[in-house]
Amino acid sequence: MAQSEPLPGSRNLAHGAPIGARLPSRIVCLTEETTETLYLLGEEQRIVGISGFTVRPARARKEKPKVSAFTRAKIDRILDLAPDLVFGFSDLQAEIAAELIRRGVSVCIFNQRSVEQILSMIATVGAMVGAREKTEALIARLEAGMEAVRRQADALPRRPRVYFEEWDSPQISGICWVSELIEMAGGIDCFAELARQPLARHRVIADPLEVPRRAPDIIIGSWCGKKFRPEQVAARPGWQDVPAVRHGHLYEIKSADILQPGPACLTDGLRQLHQIIRRWSEG
Repeated sequence: MAQSEPLPGSRNLAHGAPIGARLPSRIVCLTEETTETLYLLGEEQRIVGISGFTVRPARARKEKPKVSAFTRAKIDRILDLAPDLVFGFSDLQAEIAAELIRRGVSVCIFNQRSVEQILSMIATVGAMVGAREKTEALIARLEAGMEAVRRQADALPRRPRVYFEEWDSPQISGICWVSELIEMAGGIDCFAELARQPLARHRVIADPLEVPRRAPDIIIGSWCGKKFRPEQVAARPGWQDVPAVRHGHLYEIKSADILQPGPACLTDGLRQLHQIIRRWSEG
């Protein structure tokens, strides 16, 4: 089964699995967010393989065999695990999904790009493993946590302009859910119009001087796969007078906390964004 958009009504969990339905018991997760979701639901016993990039929860790396990177997977190793369902993410895993489908494996590819779609992904995963009540409780906790941050943000005396950099060369601004979380945390996304673009190549900032022109008060880097270097950003030609550079407001949020479209970005990622924005606003 291939899925590019959340199932219609997937947030409505009023009904569990159909009577007599056989729930998947051997699941391979090609990205971290479905692994994290199943662990949070207490359904981790269903997982038989995970992505090598998984860091949440930490114990998953010790308990589950690693069978994939992001755009590459050990197809034969996955087949040896005899999965009855494989979860993946986005068009970047389309070739992996197609090969597994050709080999007779059921595959569900999510394509969540917004906060609402992340919650829908969680709801769909929970429904597919028959964990209706636990999923409702998890979503309620996540929504309550986001609402608490939103209320605190509404009380801030000032809202800073925030430039979020997902990659440095070329410069890529933040994806939709990151932009939404910046606004939720009390900031103003400098490149909100680019955030609506689902593909990274459409969020490239062609002219590096466009960032100084938009004068961000805060710069947050999350260079997926490598450490953010604020000194390199501050040294970019023409960036010396950017308010964030002039006042030293350059910060890193680890990609595992903010760039995985799963529960972590709605909890740890959002909290870190709000802490950074609150310090600036109150300082």
